[in-house]
Amino acid sequence: MSYKAGSKPGQGSYECMKCNEIVRVENSNDKLPQCPKCRQNEYKKK
Repeated sequence: MSYKAGSKPGQGSYECMKCNEIVRVENSNDKLPQCPKCRQNEYKKK
């Protein structure tokens, strides 16, 4: 399952599907950001 930047997928770690950068979402109300490394928008749950 993949998650898009701007969605609220819940707390956890998400891995960019292009460059494998890990982004942490600390609060269930926080939105996934664009990847800070490669600027892509698609993640998978780590």
